[in-house]
Amino acid sequence: MKKAKLYDRYPLSSILTYNGITVLHFLVGGVVLFSTVRFFGVWGGVLGLSYASFSFIEMYVMMPLQVCRNCVYVRLENGMCISGLNVIARKVEKKGDASDFPKRAQGLFCPNNLYILSLVFPILAGIPILVLNYSNSLLCLEILLFMLLAARFLYVIPQLVCVHCRSKFVCPQAGQMGVREK
Repeated sequence: MKKAKLYDRYPLSSILTYNGITVLHFLVGGVVLFSTVRFFGVWGGVLGLSYASFSFIEMYVMMPLQVCRNCVYVRLENGMCISGLNVIARKVEKKGDASDFPKRAQGLFCPNNLYILSLVFPILAGIPILVLNYSNSLLCLEILLFMLLAARFLYVIPQLVCVHCRSKFVCPQAGQMGVREK
């Protein structure tokens, strides 16, 4: 069996796919939660905007400050990880300790858990929203969210991301997914 190539720079198509799915997920999740404005009034709008704000800040601000600074891609000259956030981390934060990279998955409110929460919350919250406020468009958005999550975990992460990542030998998620030997 042929070993996967480890990327110093991910292909632009992979970076666009990963970030495109992420941004679309956060936007659609915000719209689903925002749709509760009919049921909860202004608080529905606050819920949708709060979710979208939290998700974007967690992914595109906190990740570079907390996780990316410890990643191998920050140390690679001209390196580019799947999200491209290593470039931001390199500019706004000093390089961290590579031995701290696995800490991204330690603790209840660790960056990995917050990232998973930002992906799963609108799907779970969307179910009662759909029951209380049914519409075909809301059903389609909820199905789209589920499909985006499924695509992320069944194809994008195992086939485009982790298998080619230089951090897969120290990353807790790569170990759980069994991609270290691929």
